[in-house]
Amino acid sequence: MMGLENHTYSSHFILLGLFSSSQTSLLFFSFILIIFIMTVAENTAVILLIHKDPRLHTPMYFLPSHLSFMDILHISNIVPKIIANFLLGSRTISFAGCGFQIFLSITLLGGECLLLAAMSYDHFVAICHPLRYPILMNDYVSTLMPTGSGLVGTLYSIVHTAYTLHLPFCGSRAIDHFFYEVPAMLKLSCVDTTHYEQGAYVSGIIFLFIPFSLIFASYVQVLLTVLQMKSSDAQKKLFSTFFHMDVVVMYYGPFIFTYMRPKSYHTPGQDKFLAIFYTILTPTPNPII
Repeated sequence: MMGLENHTYSSHFILLGLFSSSQTSLLFFSFILIIFIMTVAENTAVILLIHKDPRLHTPMYFLPSHLSFMDILHISNIVPKIIANFLLGSRTISFAGCGFQIFLSITLLGGECLLLAAMSYDHFVAICHPLRYPILMNDYVSTLMPTGSGLVGTLYSIVHTAYTLHLPFCGSRAIDHFFYEVPAMLKLSCVDTTHYEQGAYVSGIIFLFIPFSLIFASYVQVLLTVLQMKSSDAQKKLFSTFFHMDVVVMYYGPFIFTYMRPKSYHTPGQDKFLAIFYTILTPTPNPII
């Protein structure tokens, strides 16, 4: 038992990352760097614009500003480490650094899942019940939504981070991923994690499947309402709704596929490919939409 504890609290992990020694690595690195700069710049511009213009101090814009803030934090939690590893050639990270990245990543991913559901409700009320919008989306509700999303995401993250970091890790410390994600960490453990995986599956239903189902149902209702409109704004609302749905599917789809499967079904290449969508790519089109 003492041996396992010594393995558990080893001071460093090795992150294998996205890039190999192939000639395409520099091109792929440049692409990720451009995406990172664009995402931070776009989301920062959205936050500043909404903050400076009093006309935009409404729930319809208040929630997207919080989404932009979460997107900046999330991509900044992952991509700078990718950049540093590539430029410096160092792939190690301390145990504390690994824990911090896992905690922040799960907090933001869980909080964003709930926030996207809240934004879909706002979209639904604005289009399907416009006369009741000031009542249903008052200041209290619009403040409670992002605050509650963040708090619940934090509690969710504390549970999963604490469990993951207390696992005994035996053998190789090399994680075949570009950031420290729970499914990748579970593969290094030398104990049975079946019960945890079952609990993670239940939490996946709560944080992923239920919000996604509510979002899908609300957008179906929005589409039905918009199709009945005969105004000139109907096509704009229809176009906007389709883009919203595309981003939601691009975010939730890979996320659900990654976190609601047993670890025996995970492969490093597949996990990295799917994670790119909900960690790097999705935050980029959000401000534009």
